[in-house]
Parts: sequence; structure tokens; C-alpha cells
Amino acid sequence: MAGQAQHPAHGAFFEPTQPASSQAQFSSLQADEANGPDLNLDVILDVPVTLSLEVGRARLPIRNLLQLNQGSVVELERGAGESLDVFVNGTLIAHGEVVVINDRFGVRLTDVVSPSERIRRLR
Repeated sequence: MAGQAQHPAHGAFFEPTQPASSQAQFSSLQADEANGPDLNLDVILDVPVTLSLEVGRARLPIRNLLQLNQGSVVELERGAGESLDVFVNGTLIAHGEVVVINDRFGVRLTDVVSPSERIRRLR
């Protein structure tokens, strides 16, 4: 009964099988210079992203956090008049200032992070 194993629940013998496996093969994801200008971005143009603005941040002990109530003021690390950070899906893409458009807030971009800098920050 070499090569056979006993099933623990039934006591019957069975032939253990080895799952068939093979090494996955993937092509390189490096840019192809010959096809560089012909990239078709149409497939991603309708993908939704989240744009968010950061006015500033503050670090405070939990004791102070628990003491906050209506009317409390929290001082932010960013100075008055400094640009806001503009993020897309958590990645800094620009700096800007708040504007009001038809009774709604908006942002006017004052500085856009270059694509190469955005990629560098992702790594």
C-alpha cells in the first residue's frame, strides 16, 4: 500500500494527488517607447476618484480631544493665508485657495505638482 494514505474519518485508503501547478508568467510593465504617444487613456477616463482638500492638521492629546465641545477652537499647524493641499485618492496633486462659487465652496489651484513628482511620491 505504498503511496496510499488512510482517510482519517472513513478509514478508507485513497491515492493522494499532487495539485498541478505551474509558475505564472507575466509580461514586463515597463513603458514601451515605440507606443508611448499612442496610449489610449479612454478606458480610465470615467473612473471616479476622490478629490479632497486639507486646510491643516493638529496633534493633541486624547485628554484635550475629549474636552472638545461646541464652540471649541483647535489651532492648526498651517498658518493663515497658506495654500490648501489638494489630494486625489490620498495623493497630493496640487495646492490651492478656497473660493466661493454660487454659494458653494470651490478651490482655485495655485500650484500643480508635476506628474513626475507625483509618481516619485508614490514610491
